[in-house]
Amino acid sequence: MRAAPFDPRAVDPAAPHRFDPTVLREYDVRGIVGESITAADAYALGRAFGTFARRRGARALAVGYDGRHSSPDLAAALAAGLAACGLRVATIGRGPTPMLYFAAYTLDFDGGVMITGSHNPPDFNGFKFVLDKASVFGPDIQELGRLAAAADYDSGDGEVRGISVFDAYVERILQDVAGGKRLKVAWDAGNGAMGEAMAALTQRLPGEHFLLNETIDGDFPNHHPDPTVAENLKQLQEVVLREGCDLGIAFDGDGDRLGLVDSRARVVWGDQILLFLARDVLKRHPGATIIGDVKCSDTVFEAIAAAGGRPLMWKTGHSVIKAKMKELGAPFAGEMAAHFVFADGFDGYDDGLYAAVRVLSILQSGEETLAEFRDSLPPLVNTPELRVPCPDARKQAVVAEVKARVRARGAEVIDIDGVRVREGGGWWLLRASNTEDALTLRCEAPDAPRLKALTDRLAEELRIRGLEPPAF
Repeated sequence: MRAAPFDPRAVDPAAPHRFDPTVLREYDVRGIVGESITAADAYALGRAFGTFARRRGARALAVGYDGRHSSPDLAAALAAGLAACGLRVATIGRGPTPMLYFAAYTLDFDGGVMITGSHNPPDFNGFKFVLDKASVFGPDIQELGRLAAAADYDSGDGEVRGISVFDAYVERILQDVAGGKRLKVAWDAGNGAMGEAMAALTQRLPGEHFLLNETIDGDFPNHHPDPTVAENLKQLQEVVLREGCDLGIAFDGDGDRLGLVDSRARVVWGDQILLFLARDVLKRHPGATIIGDVKCSDTVFEAIAAAGGRPLMWKTGHSVIKAKMKELGAPFAGEMAAHFVFADGFDGYDDGLYAAVRVLSILQSGEETLAEFRDSLPPLVNTPELRVPCPDARKQAVVAEVKARVRARGAEVIDIDGVRVREGGGWWLLRASNTEDALTLRCEAPDAPRLKALTDRLAEELRIRGLEPPAF
């Protein structure tokens, strides 16, 4: 779906603009194209974010967009809005979100905006914002809505020009390739925005590489581009087994997340990837703080401590994780959702392709295979991350009610993000999604009987509140 044509000359610069209330989210602005997101919204976001950025000293911003059919039109409207604020705007063209981060963090820009629907269905699209080498999120997203509703805009004679940073971006990723062992690797871009960069990179890597779905296609014809869902990895797993690959690598729709499967086609989940990478980082930063989100396994935090690190459990969300890293000076962080952020030799943003190169470099430089690493992990049983639909206006109240109830019965509760309860030798988590009208859940235990006891407990908490539990 394309966005409807938009002519900024037809807009009254003093007219207020009100966004659909569902699109101003915790980490970004996102909705359904033609319904809750239009090119007029993109232009107003350009005016609002341009004003927000200028009042914080910005003079030049970059704009990139992913492979969705609506993205070029939304990018053009947004860039026009930014320029109307008096900013110099560079459009860097189609590519993954990390390419926009690369421009905003390392080139001569004060920030940038990425037009992307990430891993959402094809009719979705949205906007991610960066300013002063940090994500714009939370109350600042709401501030964009206030600026637009009040038409409280800066104005000026800016400019829009096109530049290419693609080659420089790929060169930066290649800088950190290490090790001489030749591996067989299958790669799946899911027809997402990382496809062209993935293809360019693999041409220059050692070893043998099998590429899947590298053609960027906003319809995602082969499978949904979310590597944290096992169903979406089946094609990659088949190629790994057929070709005898050492591992398989997958990306989400905008390329800021990484999925892995080992040589036996077993999924290596996000918190396990976090541990694999953290052990390597700690060789250079002994005693450093390593951050994982509240959805990660207890065993991962314990293993980070055993490797000489200081594990810190923090809130879910790439924006809050990056902010916490910066606050603490931590060299590495990651989350179950497979965002991995390096300040160790990198610039402190999440890039699935860079994380893939760090994984490959460890395997190319050592003796342990990815399958052997996975075999070394404790034999736990757990659920994947599950979702239960819940109205946005109610989900925080549900979490608060559950927290009060479990505390009243004396359970051990961690409440940095939702409610994480340790009991029965394992733990369960209930939290309000920051990106959907849903609650997210996860449970983990040493064995199947104890896992069932935890899922039964969580199901009871949901039913008490009139919610239907998922099929655990």
